[in-house]
Amino acid sequence: MRSSPIPQAPLTAALFAAFFAAPLAAHAAPAATHGCHLPGVEEGLRCLRLPVPLDAARPGATLTLHVTVAPALREGARPDPVFVLAGGPGEAGSDVLPLLSTAFRRVRATRDIVFIDQRGTGLSGKLECDSGDADDSATDQQADAAMLRCIAASKAPFAAYTTANAARDIEQVRRALGYGRINLWGGSYGTRLAQVYARAYPGNVRALALDGVAAPDQVIPAGGRDSQAALDQLFRQCAADAGCSKAYPALRTEFDALVAKLDASAGGFKLSLPDPRTARQVDTTMTSARLFGTMHGMLYAPADARRLPFLLHSAAQGRWQPFVARRNLAADFSAEGSPATLMHLAVVCAEDMPRLTPALAASDAAPLTRAIVGRLPALCRAMNVPAAPWTEPARIAAPALLLSGAQDPVTPPHRAASAARHMAHAQQLTAPNVGHGVSQLGCAPRLLRAFFDRPQDQVDGACLAEIPAPTFQLGSAGPQP
Repeated sequence: MRSSPIPQAPLTAALFAAFFAAPLAAHAAPAATHGCHLPGVEEGLRCLRLPVPLDAARPGATLTLHVTVAPALREGARPDPVFVLAGGPGEAGSDVLPLLSTAFRRVRATRDIVFIDQRGTGLSGKLECDSGDADDSATDQQADAAMLRCIAASKAPFAAYTTANAARDIEQVRRALGYGRINLWGGSYGTRLAQVYARAYPGNVRALALDGVAAPDQVIPAGGRDSQAALDQLFRQCAADAGCSKAYPALRTEFDALVAKLDASAGGFKLSLPDPRTARQVDTTMTSARLFGTMHGMLYAPADARRLPFLLHSAAQGRWQPFVARRNLAADFSAEGSPATLMHLAVVCAEDMPRLTPALAASDAAPLTRAIVGRLPALCRAMNVPAAPWTEPARIAAPALLLSGAQDPVTPPHRAASAARHMAHAQQLTAPNVGHGVSQLGCAPRLLRAFFDRPQDQVDGACLAEIPAPTFQLGSAGPQP
């Protein structure tokens, strides 16, 4: 789950009992799918367009979900598919289709893999802004003003885009495709959605594999301590590495100086440098959101994070071009697959911000998340969605495999441990050299296959320690070989 990289929080079966109890249309036969081709996968797939109620409490209006089915490769496939729930909130199932050839390459041999574009994401009516902070010369204030204009211009009923409604959509898809019990794989925010579905429809879940696990009590914007812990760990690893410590002996001091410089500026400071794309001289504004947002995103993957010492040291020396070039990567290569910003805000403003108390915000304050936390109150006032009430989560009976990366800046292992306290049969595995997302790395695809084949058995995750730590980038030539 990538995102405006932030994860999630759940709600109990009791809370939504009346909502979920609304009758669903019966299907005499599975809905017909059609052949389709989608970016990220060369082979032909099966797709479904499924109308679902926009608001089950107010029949009438509908929205159409996009569902992608990758049929099992072997004849006589098992009847229980794996439903893939992407992260964000705001990421779509069609955004993570490349997981077919990585995380699910073994599972798919015997099971259908079903990717759902959650309401408001991807091909299911993506709630996005045409513009926003894409203008690199804009200050944080100007970027916020652009976002507020986008919110005001949208006609979408934001209150309908909740985790509870997304869980109900999953049940609609299960019924439409004619499946009995299903398996769930969730990544990041998708782990919150998977837990909500499992609590609402316990009889329909065979097993859950959750990667980058969000705890039920986790408040998405309150990720400062986790992100700071990941950054501190990176600084310690650099200090312990002979090459990194020699190249960047004052890394933490240089980072603190950059923080102080941004704190002293009003909305960021101007830079004039050759555009990394065109070499044309351009003006840009380095803001807190751009610096810390880029750093936060890089911490998701250790291979990317180990470029940070080089980028921070270069910036501290006044050479900002490498950092700006790295920041441009997101805009240059992920425009179509970027998370749905307004969908993200609809969920966070209704389900998380009401639980971000002043005390929690104060105790969680950290540079990497300061900018986004500071922006959210005004954005949420503009979204104007009702607060989702919170109750204690019910216990999940289905077997669960919880995967965590020890260097994850948003859902580190202690979040999985918190989630496991509300599960009857949970196994927690941690990959030491991994950040946010384990399933596609090393032996994890084999472990997923073993778990889904026999979810009641213990999975031996010792092989996750064999995933190597990436090397640090020590100069302009790139990481060490």
